[in-house]
This record gives sequence, structure tokens and C-alpha cells, in this order.
Amino acid sequence: MIFINPKTDFAFKKIFGSEQNPEILISFLNSLLYGGHPRITELEIINPYLAPKIQGIKDTFLDVKAKLTDETTVIIEMQVLNLSGFEKRILYNAAIAYSIQLEPGDDYTLLNPVIALTLTDFEMFEDLPQVISNFVLKEKNILTDYPINDLELVFVELPKFTKELDELETLADKWIYFIKCARGLETIPEAMAQVPEIRKAFEVANQANLTREELEALEQREMYIHDQRNAIKLALRQGIQVGREQGIQESKLEMARKMLGVVDEDTISQITGLSLEEVRRLR
Repeated sequence: MIFINPKTDFAFKKIFGSEQNPEILISFLNSLLYGGHPRITELEIINPYLAPKIQGIKDTFLDVKAKLTDETTVIIEMQVLNLSGFEKRILYNAAIAYSIQLEPGDDYTLLNPVIALTLTDFEMFEDLPQVISNFVLKEKNILTDYPINDLELVFVELPKFTKELDELETLADKWIYFIKCARGLETIPEAMAQVPEIRKAFEVANQANLTREELEALEQREMYIHDQRNAIKLALRQGIQVGREQGIQESKLEMARKMLGVVDEDTISQITGLSLEEVRRLR
């Protein structure tokens, strides 16, 4: 069997955003948000499009959006590329999801909690060792909770998860392993097949079950991610090269400054490699 890569947004939506298989998302959220306890028994998978009600404010799309039975909204995003402004976008999406609950004139007491669950294929918090991090509003000095803790940001950093198949213990371990490693598997591991929802997720991720249109969309998305990663690597290499060149140039200029008044301009030019015009400008 060949499994599609759950880390691409197309595959992630296909697996976790299916209205036909809500039990997959329920198990996934219970594992990451509630330590595997069955806090969520039902949910409604809704349109992930967030349309702000204030003209001029940016629209946004999420990978998966769900409403729980207690009216909590969970917005879920799988992010492969570490793009500029990503941290701010997470806050923006959470704020939009929170604010669009009210119609003009509605009382603020009608607002319900929002949880933003973000999975990244890169490290966001280098100083934090844990794979899963939870952020809520607290008082700055004594870390007391804000009276209404309606906004929660949860992050799962996939590169920090290093467990092998035989080391998986919790439900969260198994779901994170599925997202990170399913693409490289050829069969459903026995330990994971014992969880009905994960077994179902593997079935949905089986490439043989995709239509031709879905396969084309998946291939295009993977090519886009591949191209973007290569573009980022190229930009970094070019930036490093420019930085090195700028460092060398600055060293030459500093050396030339120290030689001014000691030796003639022609000698300074020969020793430093600077042109006569550059040396004269230093005066």
C-alpha cells in the first residue's frame, strides 16, 4: 500500500476534515487536547473559511474547523513551510474565529472558547523541549489565569517527536507518528491498527482510494511545497553568500582605513584589493 502524506494540507483535510468520518477527528482532538480522555464525543465539521465581518479585514482559510458539543470552536492547521509572519497569522486566525461568533448588538457573554491547534513540520520554540505546547492568557508576573480563558493556542512540533514505532505509548504518540511517518509506511502497523480511528485514517490515506482528480491535486500540492522549500534554501544560500561578501568587503575597508596616512593610495589598493576610487572615498 501507498499512503498519502498527511502533512500536506490537501491530505490533512482529506483525512481529518471528512464529514463522513468524524470519529477520526474526534479521536485526534481527544488525544492532543485532552490527554486521550474522551472529552469530545460529538462534533460538527464546518466550513474552514473565516470571513471577517469588518470590511477591509483579511479573509483567511484553515485546514479543518470544528464545533464541539459545548460550543467550543477548534481551528486546525497543518503548516509545512516556516514562512514569515506565521506566528502572527495564528493569532489572527484565532481572533477572527472568536470575533465572528457575534452579530451586531449581541452580548459578549455569548462568546464561546476557541482553540487553535497548529501542527508544524519545523521547530517553532527552540527553547521548549516538549512536542506539544499549550498557551493561554495569564498574568505576567504570577502567572494567574485570566478570568475568562477563551483563547488557547496548542502547537505540535513534529521534528521534536523522535519516538520509533515500538516506543509509542499514548494515543497522542500514535496520532503524531501517523502524521509524521504514514507516507513512508507500506502497511498499517499492528499497534496502530488496534485503534479503530487510526485504522480508518490509514484507509482514507490509502492512495488507491483516491480519484484521479484527487491524485492530481495532491501531486500539484506536493510539487508546490517542494518548489517553495527549494526557493527558501536558495534564498538562504544567497543571503549567506551576500553576508560573506559584505563581511570580506568590510574587512578590506577597515584595513584600508588603518593604512591611510601611513602608505600611499596605490599600495593600499594593491594590498586590500580595493579600487583607487574606493580608497580615495575613504578619505
